[in-house]
Amino acid sequence: MNPLKQLQTFGQSIWLDFIRRGMLHDGTLEAFITRDGISGMTSNPSIFEQAIAQSDDYTEAIAALVRAGYNADAIYQTLTVEDVQRAADIFGSVYQETQRRDGYVSLEVDPRLAYDTPGTVEDARRLWAALDRPNVMIKVPATREGLPAIRTLLTEGVNVNVTLLFSVTRYRAVAEAYLEALEARQAQGLPLDGIASVASFFVSRIDTLLDALLDQHPCADARALKGRIAVASAKAAYAVYQEIFHSERFRALEAHGARPQRLLWASTSTKNPAYSDVKYIEALIGPETVSTVPLKTLDAYRDHGRPAERLTQGIPEAQATLAQLAELQIDLEAAMQQLEEEGVQKFIKAFESLMHTLQEAAVRA
Repeated sequence: MNPLKQLQTFGQSIWLDFIRRGMLHDGTLEAFITRDGISGMTSNPSIFEQAIAQSDDYTEAIAALVRAGYNADAIYQTLTVEDVQRAADIFGSVYQETQRRDGYVSLEVDPRLAYDTPGTVEDARRLWAALDRPNVMIKVPATREGLPAIRTLLTEGVNVNVTLLFSVTRYRAVAEAYLEALEARQAQGLPLDGIASVASFFVSRIDTLLDALLDQHPCADARALKGRIAVASAKAAYAVYQEIFHSERFRALEAHGARPQRLLWASTSTKNPAYSDVKYIEALIGPETVSTVPLKTLDAYRDHGRPAERLTQGIPEAQATLAQLAELQIDLEAAMQQLEEEGVQKFIKAFESLMHTLQEAAVRA
């Protein structure tokens, strides 16, 4: 059996961390759904920058929009909304068959708004209205300024994919924002059963940064923790998930139709060639989770994945591993804040690069 499809038996959904116009029109996405059990899709500014700037899929569409007088920003919004709408329509059957558990496609707010609460809310509302599909999610970064925006949007009934999560502490705040939004809706007499949200916890980037810090540490024992902090952090976050979403507080909301805000493992491609290319997929297989996977990692797991439930194993040991960092006087929260800031800047850089590409296209037309 296809190892990717086997993951479903452990309660984990697999989403594709990639989008490009060609695959939405030539049957490629449908093949992923049928063959691999792919049940959702995520995008981000970097993915769209690569898709639009590094392929010919959009050339004719861009030229037509330029002739119609669209500027670079309007071209970007039009192309991305069209792609996400098309993908959401393809995933419509998955959305129905899973009783709205899966079948979602995510589109991110303008990354330049990561530290602007009202700007994020306004942009997310605009995207939600433009997409006009029940099975889409608006990606909002889990910055401090993002948290109140997330709460507001969920209260209004906007599906949210909370992105750029690295810290277990910040994850707890995100889950709390979700519960507060559900409780606010309940207090207003609004339904809870239509709200969908995931919390995207970025994995491999944690090891990339922490491995470098551990290499530089004067204590030789620090090196033994290399390659372990990302998975340990994810398992610690999952322990928080179990605590919050198996609590009496959530059960009361669940009785009125609320669904848990599942953890979604993001940044699952292995950055260090010394590690297995399926390291982060293998280690984090477990119930009530999603793993979003780029194409290269998807191919690797289909080829040599070994599905087994590992997420729920060794959680106390994972928490002990994180405690060892404190003993080494490595400030994990400061490191996670650095990753968040770098993540925001990476998306802004990709977005601005794409805007430049589209502006050049407009000049040439």
